[in-house]
Amino acid sequence: MLHFSISLGVLLLAWVYSASAATADEWRGRSIYQIITDRYALPSGSANTTCDTTRQTFCGGTWKGIRDNLDYIQKMGFTAIWISPVNKNYEGPRTAYGDPYHGYWVQDISQLNSKFGTEDDLNDLITELHRRGMYIMVDIVVNHVMVTSTTNPDYSNCFFKDASFYHPYCPIVYGNATSEEVCWFGDEKVPLADVNTSNPTVIERYGQWIEEFVQKYKIDGLRIDAAKHVQKSFWPPFCKKAGVFCMGEVFGGAEVDPVAEWQGPDALDSVLNFPMYTALRDAYTIPGPANTTQLDQVFAEAKSKFHDTTVLGNFLENHDVPRWHNLSVDPQSLYNAMTWNFMSDGIPIVYYGQEQSFSGSGDPNNREALWPSGYANTTSYQYITTLNQLRNFLVNTTDWAKQETNILTSSPTGFAILKGSIISILTTIGSPPQEGAHISVKTPFETATALTNVITCQQWVVGANRMIDAQYSLGGVPTILVPSDQLSGSGLCGTDLAEIAGNGGKADALNAAFVARPSASVLSLTAVLMAAIAFAA
Repeated sequence: MLHFSISLGVLLLAWVYSASAATADEWRGRSIYQIITDRYALPSGSANTTCDTTRQTFCGGTWKGIRDNLDYIQKMGFTAIWISPVNKNYEGPRTAYGDPYHGYWVQDISQLNSKFGTEDDLNDLITELHRRGMYIMVDIVVNHVMVTSTTNPDYSNCFFKDASFYHPYCPIVYGNATSEEVCWFGDEKVPLADVNTSNPTVIERYGQWIEEFVQKYKIDGLRIDAAKHVQKSFWPPFCKKAGVFCMGEVFGGAEVDPVAEWQGPDALDSVLNFPMYTALRDAYTIPGPANTTQLDQVFAEAKSKFHDTTVLGNFLENHDVPRWHNLSVDPQSLYNAMTWNFMSDGIPIVYYGQEQSFSGSGDPNNREALWPSGYANTTSYQYITTLNQLRNFLVNTTDWAKQETNILTSSPTGFAILKGSIISILTTIGSPPQEGAHISVKTPFETATALTNVITCQQWVVGANRMIDAQYSLGGVPTILVPSDQLSGSGLCGTDLAEIAGNGGKADALNAAFVARPSASVLSLTAVLMAAIAFAA
């Protein structure tokens, strides 16, 4: 029984939404499911068509399709979705790179993309998300617009219709900051004209547009495409006008400095954590370099150089990088790396299809349609559900999301990390059993403290000198240890689901209400993952 009725919760949510927009503090405890609208779900009644990613064309997904299939996302425990751009794209003959099914070839941001539905359809999706206590993050593109020529571009269909609002054509020289800000994305086949975002009229009109857009559709957050290709000073006033959380795309590798400089009061609330993605990829993929030293270094640098690691966007897949399963043949590599993203600092983001073990390489093959999967209740789906259930419980009952993550131990075999009172032991060895492989961890807990591994529901006891020891004679599954007396109310491992009221954040009470209860699927996951049996030292 919930602490309040769903109808009362809906009224509370509506009141809170009208009172304030979603801030970084309110996003910190969320988990996000990323969607390409065209590829997530067909509208009800549509023929279940195939989708050939190599054709780079529309496959039929819509905002109505997303709305009709929110249960699939919410039952995994996600409390927010991020959808691809909703604004009007290029409409014309097919290009050398296909059609703008992805939504990133924007021309007029003041209009919606009719390929994905109507204004009512978008409103209905967002209203339903808010009714469920979930947030909406919308991808926006302000750096560029698509035109058909580099020498004689036609801006008549664009939001800014005069050439004076654009930089002259030049190809980007990557690594040169000025070139990255003023030169054009794309090429002569698909030119993406660079908007002059230092122009006062552009700044003013973009500010007016985003303020009206967010208020009209009740947007909770923005994912900003190509953020580093716009001058940094543009973002604080723009995001202030938006009045909501802004997470920017600053594409990069394992180097922390070039990404970290884009987060802070003089830049953006948050950025996608590309350094951590690169480090996790290089440490955990099998086959792969098994570079645990780099992960250790990136973690340490991130803590010292990012403005706030607790609101960074953590991911293992997105529409611009290969699927994890394309890089790694071992499912345990995914589970261990994914646990890092959920149980350390930051906002976990799962790209649609990751839970179905999609294996596409880079663009466009990593943009598969989800409906052929039948929205199956896979082992990965169940594992994500468990991660979300634990994380949502911690977020709604403690200040866990704000607490700092620390590495307790690191080695070529893996890591043990501590956030709040939760220890996650994440090995790099993969699925095959390895006799003698183990990770010994000195905990902050007294000897004889009872712990529960929420993945297997197995009981652990802290040994002498506060030590625990994870052994991998049955394979390299992740371990998440919670003090047993702190599990009450989580609904995990046989405990009841607590009656939780809101703790002051926007619709936090409803988030708790919608955390999935343990079910047969979770029990079957336990059976699948019963390995790495570890005993107290």
